[in-house]
Amino acid sequence: MTHGMRPDTHDSTYPEGDRNWRDSATRYALLPLRVFLGVTFIYAGLDKLTDSAFMKDAGAGSIGDMMRAARDSSAIPALVDLALNNPVGFGYAIAFGELAVGIGTLLGLLARLAALGGALISLSLWLTVSWASDPYYYGNDLAYLMAWLPLVLAGASVLSVDAALRARRRRRAGAY
Repeated sequence: MTHGMRPDTHDSTYPEGDRNWRDSATRYALLPLRVFLGVTFIYAGLDKLTDSAFMKDAGAGSIGDMMRAARDSSAIPALVDLALNNPVGFGYAIAFGELAVGIGTLLGLLARLAALGGALISLSLWLTVSWASDPYYYGNDLAYLMAWLPLVLAGASVLSVDAALRARRRRRAGAY
């Protein structure tokens, strides 16, 4: 402590109204990212499930043809080979995974786990489907991977099921 100042005193560099605004902005800073990623992953999962061409082993727009086309240019061809053992099953796993991640992120339910799932999906897509993008920043999966990381670290602090459950636990703990 320097100059005898207490750390809990009011910081005079911000008027009180501005400080409250800054505190609120800080608490809500990740909410737009959470909403964007949640809606996007729900949409991506539903899009795959409702696309009759996508959930096929072969044919234009199929998951099988997409994986075969990406195999030789991916960073981990063995990962693509593994998925090619059952491309339709892999397609359903990705679609339902995207739905679960999107719903969990949007609701803030097990938000860190949902964000980790989103990061892993984005990482696997970056290392396979968009690895050959040149320059690298044309591949959007890397940007999605980076967007998930703040949510993995911070979770969903406001307007979330997780926050409501934390507040409920605190109230119960305070009652004893």
